[in-house]
Amino acid sequence: MVASLNRPAMLAGLKVVDLTRNLPGPFATLMLADMGAEVMKVEPPQGDEARLMPQLFEAVNRNKKGCRRDIKKPADLSELKRLIEGADVLVEGFRPGVLEPFGLSYADLSAVNPKLVMCSITGYGQTGSWANRAGHDINFMAMSGLLDQLRTPEGELAMPNVQFGDLLGGSAMAVVGLLAAVIDARATGLGRHVDISMTHSLLPHAVGPFGFAQMWEQFGQVDVPSNEDLLGGGLPCYGIYKTSDGRYLAVGALEYKFWEAASRAFGHAQWADIHWQRGVMPQLPASKSLKKMVADLVASKPLAHWAEVFSEVDACVTPVLTLKEAMAHPLFENRAVLREQVEKSSKEVVSLGHPIEFSDYKVEVRQKAP
Repeated sequence: MVASLNRPAMLAGLKVVDLTRNLPGPFATLMLADMGAEVMKVEPPQGDEARLMPQLFEAVNRNKKGCRRDIKKPADLSELKRLIEGADVLVEGFRPGVLEPFGLSYADLSAVNPKLVMCSITGYGQTGSWANRAGHDINFMAMSGLLDQLRTPEGELAMPNVQFGDLLGGSAMAVVGLLAAVIDARATGLGRHVDISMTHSLLPHAVGPFGFAQMWEQFGQVDVPSNEDLLGGGLPCYGIYKTSDGRYLAVGALEYKFWEAASRAFGHAQWADIHWQRGVMPQLPASKSLKKMVADLVASKPLAHWAEVFSEVDACVTPVLTLKEAMAHPLFENRAVLREQVEKSSKEVVSLGHPIEFSDYKVEVRQKAP
């Protein structure tokens, strides 16, 4: 379908006041701004701490308006309250209770603006014994049990450099929760307080490891290392293999038909007989032995060789790209990457874009970060 681009943005008219800083809240309001919401980013006098990392700040604050206010000053506080009185959504990331002395609790604000949806993003939620504890992404990952699932082939914990707690547990869940509340508010005239705990939001995403743990118990095994379960590296047909040039090949041939195709492409059609759908579980010697054979074969050639071998094979086998390679790959030519021409220059600036495609609407950089 060819987009006419004549329709207004999906969230046009949605007014959002953003009191958040750093990453979880700003990324959530970025998603709203990209979809057409009018986001006013309100920073403290010293500014958002993320300004110390200009590239990060620009990346998560485009398409927003901005101002600085000191809520300890009566005039600034009054102006902030007027902004919120005319808003549909307020997003904040302070510890529970911090805003109450300033008359900025949900109870105070909803009394004046009943349709207001207030979304609070914290590490451990608004209630409970952990509510006021400090934390960062690694702590939320640790307490949710998800960090324990990230293991090296040697069984050691792997240190992630992608902020899953902030982005998956915080930003993504905040957008889902607040938009649900906005839909309800538009129907009923009554907003809600949306309580986003990054730690609690991460736990339900462990649906795979949780299910596999229960399955292993049926086989009489408990505490199977995460790098040996079905999707953690235990299956020959589903894993990451090192190539001769120190790069990696991602083999995701989870279904038998894909593993059969991959086995033929590897030049060992007989490998297809060893597959979990044919009753071979990863703890069996045959499966572990095959995993080593696959690893040895992949390690005998560079990544470019295997990328060429599987370029036309429908087997869910792909090279592991660097971030720079991914952004330059034809796959991302028109999606999830924004390309802008610098004014009065032929230089092109490439940045991370909005991942969702809509008919009749194109996400663009309407304005730089405030």
